[in-house]
This record gives sequence, C-alpha cells and structure tokens, in this order.
Amino acid sequence: QVIKVYSEDDTSKALEVPSDITARDVCQLLILKNHYIDDHSWTLFEQLTHTGLGRAIEDHELVIEVQSNWVMEEETKLYFRKNYAKYEFFKNPLSFFPDHMISFPSETNAALSHSGILQMFLSSSTYPEIHGYLHAKEQGKKSWKKLYFLLRRSGLYFSTKGTSKEPRHLQFFCEFSNSDMYMSLTGKKLSGAPTNYGFCFKPNKSGGTRDLKQLCADDEQSRTCWMTAIRLLKYGMQLYQNYMQPYQGRSGCSPLNITPMRSISENSLVAMDFSGHRSRIIENPTEALSVAVEEGLAWRRRGCLRLNSHGSPIAMSNMGTSIHRSQSWFHHKISREEAQRLILQHGLVDGVFLVRDSQSNPKTFVLSLSHGLKIKHFQIVPLEDDGKLFYTLDDGHTRFTDLIQLVEFYQLNKGVLPCKLKHYCARIAL
Repeated sequence: QVIKVYSEDDTSKALEVPSDITARDVCQLLILKNHYIDDHSWTLFEQLTHTGLGRAIEDHELVIEVQSNWVMEEETKLYFRKNYAKYEFFKNPLSFFPDHMISFPSETNAALSHSGILQMFLSSSTYPEIHGYLHAKEQGKKSWKKLYFLLRRSGLYFSTKGTSKEPRHLQFFCEFSNSDMYMSLTGKKLSGAPTNYGFCFKPNKSGGTRDLKQLCADDEQSRTCWMTAIRLLKYGMQLYQNYMQPYQGRSGCSPLNITPMRSISENSLVAMDFSGHRSRIIENPTEALSVAVEEGLAWRRRGCLRLNSHGSPIAMSNMGTSIHRSQSWFHHKISREEAQRLILQHGLVDGVFLVRDSQSNPKTFVLSLSHGLKIKHFQIVPLEDDGKLFYTLDDGHTRFTDLIQLVEFYQLNKGVLPCKLKHYCARIAL
C-alpha cells in the first residue's frame, strides 16, 4: 500500500507500507528517514480540508484502516507533526478534569486524588461521570441548541429536562466504537457554531458532513475535558500502554537509538574562569550556566558584525532585522488565526510558542504563546538607542540585539511572560 504524508510546509513524501503498519510505525519511519530526534511527541494527523476538521491518529491505529474510511468527496490528508499534548493528561491530570465537570460513583471517596481519577478512567468496572453544558447542532438544520450532557461508560447522553439525570429524561446522543472524534480547526466559519471550541463525531465510512454529530463547548478547558475523557473511554488502557511503553517496532525489537549521545570527551569538560590572574574551575552549576549564557551572547554580538559576499561587514542593524528568518520558531507573514491554529495543532501545553510578523504594525513582531489552555499574544517592539536597534517585550526594561537572543533568554527565564518558552512550532520539511 502507498500512503502520502504531508508536513506543515505542504511538502510531502509517498511511502510504501505494509497493511498492518500503525501510526507510530509511520512516525518512526519518518523520524529515521529525516534524522529527527524522537522526543515521543511526533504524531500522524488526519485533516479533512473541506470541513475544517482534524484529529491526531492514535499511535496504535492502523493507517491503512484509517484511509479505508475516507470518502471520495472529502479531501483528506495525513500530516506528520508534533503534538505535545498527546499524553499530557497522564502527566498533569489536574488541569484536564475540573471539579465542576466530574462526578464519581456514590461508593467512591469524594476526595479522590487526580492520579486516582485516571485509574478510574482506565478501570473496566468504574468510570467517572463527566457533565456540563454543550451546544449541539440539530440534525438537518443550521440551528444550535444548548443542552446538558452526560458522559457515561455506555455513551454520551443529553437531558431533555434541564440538568435532570433521571433515566427517563436522558436521551442517547452517541457512542464511540464505530465513529472517530475530530476537533474543529476553523472555529465558527464553516459550521456556524456559537463558539470557536467545536468538536464532532464522524461515523466510520460515513457519507460526509450530513452524518456528523457536531458539538461545541463554551471554552477551551471544557472542550479539552470532554475530548480527553472520550479518548480515555474509547481506548482505555491502550492509551496508557502507548504512553508508557517505549517504541518496540513492528518486529518487537527496539529501533536504532537516535537520541544524540554526549561523547566521553564532552562529559569530561569543565567550566573555567580566566578573568582573574589565575584560572579557576567553576564548581557552582548556577554560576557555570550564567557564564555559558554570557559567553553565548558575547559570541553572538561579535558574530553580528559578519562579512557579506563582497567581504565588507554587514551592519548590526541589518543583521538584527533578518537573522531570525532562518529559525524554526519564526513564521514569516502568517496571520493571528493561522498562528493560533498552528499552536492548537501542536497541543495547548504550557510553553508552546512561535514568533511571527505583526500584521497590524509591520515594524514589530508578535510572540504567540500557549499557557493555561489559552493562546496569548505578546508584541515584540523594536527600539532605537544611540543608533543601535534593540528588541523588547517589556517596554525597554530588558533589551536584546536580535530575536534569537530574546527567544533564548525567555527559554531560560520567565520574565514578564506567564511561563518559559518550551516547545516551538516548526514548519518542518519532508
């Protein structure tokens, strides 16, 4: 079988694969072919272009089986990208299941720990109930209705009478064994939804959009909670095994270890201070780190006065305005909406970021950053002082000669930001 996989910059690669290849196998194949570092966040993503829907294919799913559910009239693509939020709920369940949306069986102690909540989700005998309001699109109509929904082991229900949980007032909405869950990537535009936090269920081998069961939440926390709980309900222990087990390959043997290893000579390196009359070894790791950062910044300042192709120096002001263009985290001329969609697809984990040109002010830049399940935008302003150009996020209190310096500083220090910069959104090429 041949599959075609795209990257963020719309380059693509055709791969000949066996029929039993999983999404994780495909990711591992592309990691090895392209010499990427495997940080366990690479994901195969299914995107329905016309309907603006997308989903991360689970690591254990068979790719050829996924493709067999595609319909002719819908343009569907497979994307290879990072998804930092793939297993984040195992690491940080607190932010995924807010207390007001979750109830436990009556025999369970109400003061259950959050690791206990995950154990209940993964158990076959117990299951917490998720409840709250969602907007549902009425079948065959353009209108949306706000209803009180409940997620139970047997499926998703809504109440026909307010927030009543009595069986006679509950109406079945959807079960998940024969359908896949997608996130809306276009917000309100295509579906006419009341909010931007849409998701839906698409039956396998369906006839297109008429069979979609569409929902939308009032905020990102609510959507994340519903979608995470449904993933856990549908796949259970399989998700935990995907998260816990290192990649074993299709034959059961581990692949090549492609994580860069430090050589023996590198491990024997020590930090030295040559500023005094006698050199000394810097034993304090904090001091060593600050010296390394200082050295790096000094090296960049010297490097900024480079020679052009004719052998004459390039002015620092010119270098400062273009040096960032080669960086993976910089996205030239993308809109606020495109930036938000890119971060959303990489996962709303604290510290996921990118830097882009400002559309409202051509001379400035914008840092777009995920924090607390929200995407925040911070303007990077250029300042001129004594004929030199600087960049700042905090009205000139902290200044940087170029955007690379700025990003590296905020990767080490939170400063005025709500969190450090951790994972950048890159447009990789295949």
